[in-house]
Amino acid sequence: MSKYIFITGGVVSSLGKGIAAASIGKLLEARGLKTAIIKCDPYLNVDPGTMNPYQHGEVYVTDDGAETDLDLGHYERFTHTRLSMDSSITAGKVYYSVITKERRGDYLGKTVQIIPHITDEIKERIKKVARANDVDVTIVEIGGTVGDIESLPFLEAIRQLRWELGESYALNIHVTLLPYIKSAGEQKTKPTQHSVGRLREIGIIPQILMCRTERPITQEQREKIALFCNVDVEAVIEAPDVKHIYEVPWVFKKEGLDDLILKKLNIKLPDRGIKAWEDGVLKRLRSPAREVKIAVVGKYITLQDAYKSIYEALAHGGIANNARVNIVKIDSEEVEAHGLKKYLKDAQGLLIPGGFGSRGVEGKIAAVKFARENNIPFFGICLGMQISTIEFARNVAGLKGANSTEFDKETPNPVISLIEEQKEVKDMGASMRLGAFNCVLDKGSKSFEAYKSEKISERHRHRYEFNNAYRQQLTSKGLSIAGLNPDRDLVEIIEIKDHPWFVGCQFHPEFKSKPDSAHPLFKGFIAAALDHGA
Repeated sequence: MSKYIFITGGVVSSLGKGIAAASIGKLLEARGLKTAIIKCDPYLNVDPGTMNPYQHGEVYVTDDGAETDLDLGHYERFTHTRLSMDSSITAGKVYYSVITKERRGDYLGKTVQIIPHITDEIKERIKKVARANDVDVTIVEIGGTVGDIESLPFLEAIRQLRWELGESYALNIHVTLLPYIKSAGEQKTKPTQHSVGRLREIGIIPQILMCRTERPITQEQREKIALFCNVDVEAVIEAPDVKHIYEVPWVFKKEGLDDLILKKLNIKLPDRGIKAWEDGVLKRLRSPAREVKIAVVGKYITLQDAYKSIYEALAHGGIANNARVNIVKIDSEEVEAHGLKKYLKDAQGLLIPGGFGSRGVEGKIAAVKFARENNIPFFGICLGMQISTIEFARNVAGLKGANSTEFDKETPNPVISLIEEQKEVKDMGASMRLGAFNCVLDKGSKSFEAYKSEKISERHRHRYEFNNAYRQQLTSKGLSIAGLNPDRDLVEIIEIKDHPWFVGCQFHPEFKSKPDSAHPLFKGFIAAALDHGA
């Protein structure tokens, strides 16, 4: 039977519970344990698929087509855990399921209530993941902050689970904040005490505290926190700010967190260390041999989390090439308003990520034109691939007014158009082309050179596609079709052969990149950018 680690957060949001969960998974895997990780989100959306990135950050996609919280991206980047749509449990999913059962008559004769019906549904969904993956430890992150009304059913559910399972089968870890008050010159423990107090009021007693801090915790502060929060002194774990998120497992390892977890879960395993992570990832992050400047031109640039997986995959490409990637974030609307040269003059590579809607599109098209004409390595992802197709159609193939029907329904040359099955779609949630699809590569392409394989599988999230009616016109002018979906003959990758590195892909490669195993296209893109700047 799986053992469980429940991770909660207090004081404020954005404390890094997702990174903490992923890092714990990394450490437990290093000890030889098989893990599963679940994110419980208290919002009433069934999934974040219809949310604006400014509201929620990026939407992460699993192989089976689930649109999920970005924390699942951290779980996959740090660990080998197998994620699916069941790895994301939202209040929307839970309530939808319970109400559907009520309407069907499953609860006939009963009053349907938060307890036990909602909490039972949450517990069953958590246990389902553990059973399906046959894991040793299931890590469950509870979104939101202790004290939020929305989180209460999830907190009650994990309280019940620990009571049902017993002490050696379930562990509560609470992530909290030790703020430094500059004017007083002191680091304050009171917010942590209050946060733990709120947790204890609802029946959850944390066994480990992970204290987010800008400054080292003194032994005196550890003892004070332990005394007033009723935990062992060794269970007060320092979680300092770090330069690179991939240092967090190493920091926790130094704190002895993995030993402490195994002790509390009554698991005895040898310590194998994390030397491969230190040598293969951290050394290259801290002391890279080279540097490269990459421009990212997008429409959600002001929010860091909107392109989270893109930025991380670029860093992975840098690690693979022993280089530091310096990212220049450029708002495509600023490009439209002020031109390109001041933004892109020093860039060694240009990337255009995914997105929706017409805002900033012409700025992206101008950026692609600049990269194509100046032989700057270019990488277009999802919308970025569509934008590069439009630019080529307009400025190389001479197709006047070429566009996507997403932006101009009356375009005379719809080189990008709505997928056929999308024309009948009315519900917007979970209705795009989602999840993993196969692709066959042209053996003479840059993409094949990067993957070193003819057959690949990548994750998708889009409604619009390359219009095959224009394939011959565009390829006759020098556009190369480097990858095709074999089942439906859909264009997956385009390239320009007489360019140092010009690749556009309809899928999202960033979702499958890891710090110790960079995605082949990101590795190839960064290598080309380094050559361009040499």
